Amino acid sequence: MVDNHNFDEVFWRLKSLLTPYANRLVVTSDQPANYYLDTPYLDKNNKRLFFGAVQVRKSYISFYLMPVYMFPGLLEGVSAGLRKRMQGKSCFNIAAWMAHVGIPARLIFELAVAIDYLVSGNHSYHYLHTSPA
Repeated sequence: MVDNHNFDEVFWRLKSLLTPYANRLVVTSDQPANYYLDTPYLDKNNKRLFFGAVQVRKSYISFYLMPVYMFPGLLEGVSAGLRKRMQGKSCFNIAAWMAHVGIPARLIFELAVAIDYLVSGNHSYHYLHTSPA
């Protein structure tokens, strides 16, 4: 059985990657197991575009980052470890065992830099190649 306390810690850590940008995006859900952001941009149907989310599932936590679906080149240079956690084109699943041992610093770093690049236009994304392990 999965220890929900550890999932809470992992959820908070992943959510903390998105919350600095909440003032530039639109928070559509801020629940204990579901944090969801849209862009302020409206599409041709007058609907906001999905940006990212963190959701606690039964045996893993999902971290969604929709811009990598629309711009797959953003994944160039990311580690094999991060790619292994991808489910589909824009979802990273953090398995139950990672909740117990903690998320690798490299994974958090890569996601944080990618989000900063997408939201802020900070072109430091190339630092993924030289970041600390």
